[in-house]
Amino acid sequence: MVSGILYIVATPIGNLEDITLRALRILKEADLIAAEDTRRTRKLLSHYGIATPLISYHAHNRESRGPELISRLKDGQQIALVSDAGTPGFSDPGADLVALAWEAQIRVEAVPGPTAGVAALSLSGFKGDIIFLGFLPRGEGRRLRLFSELAREPRVLILYESPRRLSRTLEELAAAMPDRRVLVVRELTKKFEQSWRGPVPQVAAQLKDAAIKGECALVLSRPGELAAAAPDLEGCLLKTAREQGLSGRRLTETVAAARGLPRRPVYQAYLALKEQGRLK
Repeated sequence: MVSGILYIVATPIGNLEDITLRALRILKEADLIAAEDTRRTRKLLSHYGIATPLISYHAHNRESRGPELISRLKDGQQIALVSDAGTPGFSDPGADLVALAWEAQIRVEAVPGPTAGVAALSLSGFKGDIIFLGFLPRGEGRRLRLFSELAREPRVLILYESPRRLSRTLEELAAAMPDRRVLVVRELTKKFEQSWRGPVPQVAAQLKDAAIKGECALVLSRPGELAAAAPDLEGCLLKTAREQGLSGRRLTETVAAARGLPRRPVYQAYLALKEQGRLK
């Protein structure tokens, strides 16, 4: 008997129009849709008039439901796997079912589409290789150790955070990675989408104790990005030194406060100008 196919189908992360024509066809033609959240998926199916049967597959039933779905696939059924939102396999149990399918020599096909992290990256304007972290550990000790390690990571960082923990996480990131920029996006692709972009300490101060709703995606630039904005920063240092007669620590603190930047990259720019003989 020829086995079925497991389709990994990306679904909208917010706006229901963000779905491909192929994804809609697969959802209509499949024998079964395995959904992380059947209630949410049912809204999507209803919106497009799709009547394919639904079955739940999530973190709490994957050990029992996984073998059942593999058995159906071995019997020749075509099953579409969808997550709560976005692409299955990113911060959800979808990868477990995919691994089972490979082990059972069942054909697996990707039906690509929205992913919150990639969408946020496209908004950020940050360049470089990336590392996707997903949701952060909740334990303070584990989280702070992770941030300490990531402070030396040369790549762009993508992570997710809940609105309840956003303010705390930004404060911790500001302490560990003050020389990066960050983009914070909430309710990505939805009606009330909002975004904040700037130096991590500045955005952390802006969102301190803010009443944020909706899960957030964060993108952090490579380290040293603030110092890389040097031409504008150098001009500001030179102008402030000339107009206010400042130098050294007072000059860097004044410019850092005026630009909403951490002192370290401003001081690095000051030292470069001093070495060039352009500042005292």
